[in-house]
Amino acid sequence: MEKVYVAVDIGASSGRLILSKLVDHKLKLKEVHRFKNGFANVQGHDRWDIDKLIAEILIGLEKIKKAGYNAVTLGIDTWAVDYVLVDSQGKKLQDPVSYRDARTEGSIERLTTDLPKKYIYQKTGIQFLDFNTLYQLFEEDKELLAKTDKIMMIPDYIGYVLTGTAVTEVTNASTTQMLSLREGLFDDHLLSKVNVKESQFPKLVEAGTVLGNLKEELKTTYDLPETKIITVATHDTASAVVGTPGIGQRWAYLSSGTWSLIGAELNTPENGEQAFRENYTNEWGAYGTYRFLKNIMGLWIIQSIKRELHDQYSFVELANLAEQEPPFQQFIDVNDQRFQNPANMISEIQAYCQETGQRIPKTPGQLTMAVYSNLSLYYANELAILDTILNYRIDSLNIVGGGSNVKLMNQLTATIADVDVYAGPSEATAVGNIIVQMITEGDILNVYLARRIISHSFEIKKFTPEKNKYPQILQKYRDFLANKIDMKG
Repeated sequence: MEKVYVAVDIGASSGRLILSKLVDHKLKLKEVHRFKNGFANVQGHDRWDIDKLIAEILIGLEKIKKAGYNAVTLGIDTWAVDYVLVDSQGKKLQDPVSYRDARTEGSIERLTTDLPKKYIYQKTGIQFLDFNTLYQLFEEDKELLAKTDKIMMIPDYIGYVLTGTAVTEVTNASTTQMLSLREGLFDDHLLSKVNVKESQFPKLVEAGTVLGNLKEELKTTYDLPETKIITVATHDTASAVVGTPGIGQRWAYLSSGTWSLIGAELNTPENGEQAFRENYTNEWGAYGTYRFLKNIMGLWIIQSIKRELHDQYSFVELANLAEQEPPFQQFIDVNDQRFQNPANMISEIQAYCQETGQRIPKTPGQLTMAVYSNLSLYYANELAILDTILNYRIDSLNIVGGGSNVKLMNQLTATIADVDVYAGPSEATAVGNIIVQMITEGDILNVYLARRIISHSFEIKKFTPEKNKYPQILQKYRDFLANKIDMKG
């Protein structure tokens, strides 16, 4: 019988169910259901409607059944760090709070007054971001925590509702900044600082663990296919890295979506002094690897601009307008916290440029070019930092995710970073999700062969550096960032 795999891939703005088959040693993908996602302010906090997400998954599975597929294998990936609190009866205590909620502002400073940052980094190898689960739990309602039987990461909770089996998958668990880098267990000392116990987390499992079948009771409400659920690399970035073809001898990846995650796949973690100083993270990957990377604000900025322009332009139209504008008309630290969740992104960018005495972008094209050109500068700067930490020269950058379709940004990145850029697949997260399922089921031997299949299944576009273009622009950007830090402190 023909094997059919389904990737449930949920991001901050939307979710999809993508159906896949392996045909003549090539992956074939088909999106069967798409739905919107987003947080809303409920009871004083920005929260995700987790029940709606689960209902959409079941609607998608109904569509798959109606299309004639009576049995499928399914994997779930979502964003990281957020969690659901569950009581002893298996019921959620509240809808999960979004990582973009303001409750963790200043939490790092408060928690690290008696717990040095270097101590935490040496234990966990995880970068300091104020929305990490460690700081969310630090700010969590203590009475609610006392009622909590289990703390589940978002994809683990969805899997639990669908199957009744509770686990904590390691690629997502590592982002909490509470997992010991060397021991592979939750660190008791860090847990005690946020009033939780290891027993409140379901057992840790690796990507590729069979979770179980859909609960029978769900079939009384929905007409569903027989569905075996596999716990894949549940953090969407971990799945995206699995789905990256890895072209080059010393390649780096850029998972370019709402967030930009730039880094390298390592077999051993790197949590030395320079990695700590540059705030690089060692998130766990599938199959014993580490995602050594840096978080960058990413296409969230463009998504916000598009929304504030009342969606009158598509992303393609915005990129076309940007191509009519000269790049590098202003320098912007795209990772500045002020761009994480401003009331109005366009106004925030314009205020930033005014405050720093630079040209203010006004038109949609100018705004889009300002973001894309500064993202390219930030990527190039981080690749140079990555070279120094790893002590070797990165020879290619593999861009996957939605950003792989932005030719303007890809070419600017290749030129400024002076590396070959390989763009695609855009659906790397879903591809990686499916690859783990296929390896678990024995259809593909390992991830190395999987990446060869990926490179032959999808168009990979190559961008080569344009020599002697934009001379000294990267150094000028570095000087701008250095002066900005000096002014702050």
